[in-house]
Amino acid sequence: MAMSETKKKTAECGREEKKTENYKYFAHKDCEYFPCHEGADPDNFNCLFCYCPLYLLGDKCGGSFTFTKKGVKNCTGCIRPHLKENYAEITGILKEIYSKR
Repeated sequence: MAMSETKKKTAECGREEKKTENYKYFAHKDCEYFPCHEGADPDNFNCLFCYCPLYLLGDKCGGSFTFTKKGVKNCTGCIRPHLKENYAEITGILKEIYSKR
């Protein structure tokens, strides 16, 4: 579908195109675990990636993690996916992963 057709469809629905980037950040301050990482800044804590999409990359995720004695990845010390400024980086990594499929 051409871009002009998309804009036309949007106009037909009665919605205006938005120029914000609010979809990149969400803070669920009513969550009983908020913020779920000790020492994290609650004013710069993004809950959008509540469960880290990079977790399955194991030791290649780029975050601050440890492994428990039983070999389970422990990400409690990592706030990489929770910082507002890391949205583009995280989604870029996901796009790269999905493009290889």
